[in-house]
Amino acid sequence: MYSKEIEIEGKKLVIETGKIAKQADGSVTVRSGDTIILATVVASDSVRENADFFPLTVDYREKVSAAGRIPGGYIKREGRPTEKEILTCRLTDRPIRPLFPDGFYNEVQIMLSVLSADGENDPDVLAMIGASSALVLSDIPFEKAVGAVRVGTVEGEFVINPTSAQLENSTMNIIVAGTKDGICMVEGESHNISEATLLEAIFFAHENIKKIVALQNELRDLCGKEKRDVADQLITVDEALYETVSELVYPKIEEVINIPEKLKRQDALGSLKKDAVKSVLEKDADTYTELQIKQAFKKIEKNLIRRMILDKGIRSDGRGFKDIRPITCEVGLLPRTHGSALFTRGETQALVMTTLGSPGDEQRYEGLDGEHTKAFMLHYNFPPFSVGECRPVRGPGRREIGHGFLAERALSYILPEADKFPYVIRIISDILESNGSSSMASVCGGTLSLMDAGVPIKTPVAGIAMGLVAEGDKIIVLSDILGSEDGAGDMDFKVTGTEEGITAFQMDLKIDGITNEIMEKALYQAREGRMHILNEMKKAISEPREDVCEYAPRIITMQIDQEKIGALIGPGGKNVKRIIEETKVTINIEDDGKVHIASNDKDSIAEAVKQVELLTAEAEVGKDYKGTVKTIQDFGAFVEILPGKEGLIHISRLAETRIASPREVVDVGDKVDVRVFEIDDRGRINLELLVDGNPVAKNRPSHSRDKNHNKGGFKGHSRRDQHSRPHKKEHNR
Repeated sequence: MYSKEIEIEGKKLVIETGKIAKQADGSVTVRSGDTIILATVVASDSVRENADFFPLTVDYREKVSAAGRIPGGYIKREGRPTEKEILTCRLTDRPIRPLFPDGFYNEVQIMLSVLSADGENDPDVLAMIGASSALVLSDIPFEKAVGAVRVGTVEGEFVINPTSAQLENSTMNIIVAGTKDGICMVEGESHNISEATLLEAIFFAHENIKKIVALQNELRDLCGKEKRDVADQLITVDEALYETVSELVYPKIEEVINIPEKLKRQDALGSLKKDAVKSVLEKDADTYTELQIKQAFKKIEKNLIRRMILDKGIRSDGRGFKDIRPITCEVGLLPRTHGSALFTRGETQALVMTTLGSPGDEQRYEGLDGEHTKAFMLHYNFPPFSVGECRPVRGPGRREIGHGFLAERALSYILPEADKFPYVIRIISDILESNGSSSMASVCGGTLSLMDAGVPIKTPVAGIAMGLVAEGDKIIVLSDILGSEDGAGDMDFKVTGTEEGITAFQMDLKIDGITNEIMEKALYQAREGRMHILNEMKKAISEPREDVCEYAPRIITMQIDQEKIGALIGPGGKNVKRIIEETKVTINIEDDGKVHIASNDKDSIAEAVKQVELLTAEAEVGKDYKGTVKTIQDFGAFVEILPGKEGLIHISRLAETRIASPREVVDVGDKVDVRVFEIDDRGRINLELLVDGNPVAKNRPSHSRDKNHNKGGFKGHSRRDQHSRPHKKEHNR
């Protein structure tokens, strides 16, 4: 067994290999605190026939046994990946994918398993380090080690890999990955921080990433395998074929690339490619395949886009490098949704809907540290028609989940506090057209939809995707990139924020890394674009509507004593179920005593509030109540003045003069008016009967119940006055 460790921010990071999973091409365990992950990697020995992409698969799994728990619910075995697991797969994949050799199309599978979880150190960053370490130690061709850290803040100071508790009060939560030479991936959220603060955090992260990269390289030098020779397996474009196809498609392809409309451009390129394939196969069918010809054409298209930008300063739609495509915004276009917006930027369009629900509509999910709930969700859908395709729809994939999570992060900061706006909020973003940056369109449409729904957001948020084309000393940063610029470029950097600062970001690179200078330029150029987009959005709606939609539920929040929760719920939920059934409202009770009552009908809410108040109220001395006689004893009548709460009318307070039995005045079931005149030191409630708002026995001596009241009789009286018995009908049986 081989092991290397370093200390970062007072925590040990330990990488070990050679003890378990030794038949994998590479395997390591990575440990921080009591959190341990296992990373394994295996690559196939040959290339799949007709392969035209790099089939890299990353699988990350969190078994709750790692935290000493058994899964909740009926099924006790882990099933399909959770959103957290899918997002960690994407986090791991994105920084390492560009670091395999060009043309390496062998299947590679990385499996990451959480073996132990301490609840303080999140295993996602350890998984990223583990994937890189396993690749570095294996014989699989992988060019550079990748390190990763999380950055948060504690009392305004940056902290590497903060604990879960520290993140709760942090103004940022970002994950940064990079090589020793530069940053290659950034993702996270922040509380409206400035570009300068984000840059400072990223640079701070990179200094610690270098230490993790050095640790992996030390372990490689100690026990790493010799890299396999894959030179004859790399799928590259034959230079002779490249020249042949170039001669066939030039200069026509230059005209086609400059067609502004995406579908027209794709159709023209498709026709040109089809002609090139036909021409080459007619002459060299024995030498080249259709796939090889198409790959040569794709490379020519990519190089042409890059050359136009770098050498001529031309983008395919004619914009300048900082220009934003035309934007149109519309709100309130769907009459029965709680909020809706249509956001269109160039040929990217998102229809976004907001739905408001009661607290019981929260998303419940299970993680390593137990069960949780979410009161805000953003679900992103990317139907095939949005790009003119026809393909099966099998539910959200990793891309949809990743894009939705980024947009959700972007908008989370601007939402009102739950105590001021106790609604559960769900946003759905359906992409109707796509030509670059549909996730950022979801952010913009989401903001507009929230305001249309009457959600009192703190401030609007917009998003923009930045691109990069870099060769040698020539570096061009592009604002609001097209799909083709994303494919041909070197970076996809999405930034969301308000007029004041940044709320979320995600950067992916197709090159080894970028310098601090490029990062700074991209962030400040993104800010310029964001300000322009926010101004365009304000033309449609500048602030939230004054009230929620008429079709949204109204929610009243009450605060009751925690000790009264049981009384409200009742045995087996009897009380709360009765209120819900009678008033047709939704009731949610929190552990701290907050009671949320939701309904579209104001009268129903008012009645439910009244019943909750009755069930949770305390009797007050001097207050009058309408009660029901529940039981009668020789010494008096017990009257229910509040649900489940009874008081005693002593026989001496049932009539002006002495009576022999309470039944001379009241019977079980009678409705009577009473007043609380005393609550004794044992919490017992003493009542007096009222007629026309006045105590019946106001002129008689005061008689509180004593410890012997269950023996019956009167204190101070020995015989009954037969002539003073009142008639029952006078006391509202």
